[in-house]
Amino acid sequence: MNLNRLVPMQPVASMPASVEFYEKLGFSVENRDDEWGWAMLRCGDCRLMVDQSINLHPGIPRISVIYLYPESLQEFHKLARENGLDVPEVDDTFYNMTEFRIEDPDGNRLWIGQAT
Repeated sequence: MNLNRLVPMQPVASMPASVEFYEKLGFSVENRDDEWGWAMLRCGDCRLMVDQSINLHPGIPRISVIYLYPESLQEFHKLARENGLDVPEVDDTFYNMTEFRIEDPDGNRLWIGQAT
């Protein structure tokens, strides 16, 4: 058996606020249901769901990380900054990636990188 696709689903307190944040990273809304508080976002071939209904324990820290691999790290970094996100400088890691790390409005971790 093979899997056809993997789509992470992030628990969020406010789906509209999360959609606004991810749009600043270049995502667009593929599908959205305001009544449920759910949206499917897309950036190129990548998809991400944000969902208010699975945020049952909002005070519990998140321990997951979504790693994004843009075609051009520098362009992605520039886009995020131009759209007003507080983005740290790009850094070279010991594991041969050039990356930066941010959190969405709910503390979900996003690492954005490219092979050095």
